[in-house]
Amino acid sequence: MTGARSTQADRRARSRAALLEAAARGLSRFGYANLALERVAAAAGYSRGALYHQFAGKEELALAVVGWVDETWYAEVGRAGREAPDPVAALVAIARGHAVYCRRDVGRVMMTLRVEFAAQDHPVGRALADVIARLTADCTALVEAGRADGTIPPGPPADVLAIAYLGTIEAIGISLSGQEPHDADLAERATRGLLGV
Repeated sequence: MTGARSTQADRRARSRAALLEAAARGLSRFGYANLALERVAAAAGYSRGALYHQFAGKEELALAVVGWVDETWYAEVGRAGREAPDPVAALVAIARGHAVYCRRDVGRVMMTLRVEFAAQDHPVGRALADVIARLTADCTALVEAGRADGTIPPGPPADVLAIAYLGTIEAIGISLSGQEPHDADLAERATRGLLGV
């Protein structure tokens, strides 16, 4: 009996992952307003009923995608920043890692949704704002640490520099997606230039 439950749980986890990835691709390409749940289900290899078994509707699916992309980004990109020996190396590692992450079409979903939900009071927009606020705070802390240890020279306020940094690496990730190694190399150059190092 326990083995059957485990198998069912495994199937559910696989279908959820496939649906999230298909939804992220769909949101990247079509945005939230034009996302067709039938198309998401078909792209994942499941029925619309299977999608509704996992998610109540488009909003819940989009919120799950935001959470999934945030989680995978922090696991892949944020980890590199945490493992770096100093704040400058951390910001460079994040920039390079973000460029690599954006080589996959799901990497652009956050920007697509940010543009679509700008200045709107919507659950998806609020979830995105929370992710961006946390990321900005993390990068602000790195800039402050770099200024404290002397690896980042004085300049604009740390939070302003963090916002400029995030906007720059986001733009490079989108504009140069898949143009390796130039995407990561230029993300590093832009980071060093912004930091003044």
